[in-house]
Amino acid sequence: MSRQTFEVLVLGSSSASPDTERGVSGQYLNICERHFLIDCGEGVQIQLRRYKARFQSVAAIFISHLHGDHIFGLPGFLSSMHLLGRKNPLTIYGPPRLRETMLQLLSVSDTQLNYPVEWVETRNDGMHLLFEDEKTEVWSFPLDHRIFCTGFLFKEKPLPRRVIKELLSELNISVADIMRLKAGEDVVNEDGRLIKNADATLDPAAPRSYAYCCDTAFRKETAEYVKGVDVLCHESTFLKDHTTRATATRHSTAEQAATVAQMAGVGRLLLTHFSARYRYVNDFVREAATIFPQTEAAGDGKLFKI
Repeated sequence: MSRQTFEVLVLGSSSASPDTERGVSGQYLNICERHFLIDCGEGVQIQLRRYKARFQSVAAIFISHLHGDHIFGLPGFLSSMHLLGRKNPLTIYGPPRLRETMLQLLSVSDTQLNYPVEWVETRNDGMHLLFEDEKTEVWSFPLDHRIFCTGFLFKEKPLPRRVIKELLSELNISVADIMRLKAGEDVVNEDGRLIKNADATLDPAAPRSYAYCCDTAFRKETAEYVKGVDVLCHESTFLKDHTTRATATRHSTAEQAATVAQMAGVGRLLLTHFSARYRYVNDFVREAATIFPQTEAAGDGKLFKI
């Protein structure tokens, strides 16, 4: 049986301002048909259409911080969903003052949304569970930027054990017993025979995970929050030739992003949030790969399957 979808679509990978090749921050996630948006910079709704993402399926938006390249697209996105007739509720997770800022903009433009919006304020004092259902979890964790900023960790919940189909005919068990086996229990079949879980099931596939760290200065603590994730997306605004500038602006270099990935023991590293002063993102990959070889650039329009 094929696994359910776990995909990340990059909508923007530039820092500060968009250019003709790269939009500003935004990512679209599909995790087991739960559709999420991370950050919403200027032009994100255009990118959603360009890359044929399911615009109206977004159930929750996660905003890392209040700098313009991460929020200036949000009022337009909310308004467009209203104009397109959205009725489904939307939850927006973000920093203090995000709600009042967005509501003020909607108010002065006389925009009345015809769908309910729930605003959930994030915290930056440790790991906090923001969202949970039967298949997924989303956590926030603190980053080190010039203003309040959080990263986000998306986790697939552990899957049930897999019953060995070839044994079903001889096990002589009910549907309820199959569910108990999947939950890890032993069962007694209809003949009174004990069916040990270890004899009738296989280990499930390992749950998948994705972490988003943008914007942030290099900090060792980040590695603890994202330890062992399958894919880490970490900002790399600068190359190491501008380490001083990175430190002053509370951003990271590609080398520093790779160091976090190495310390955390992640599966893959995606670099993003590239300064417009650099023309070629391959330079970032080359710099990071000297420390962490499993590095890619999170270019606009790229779809990463986890």
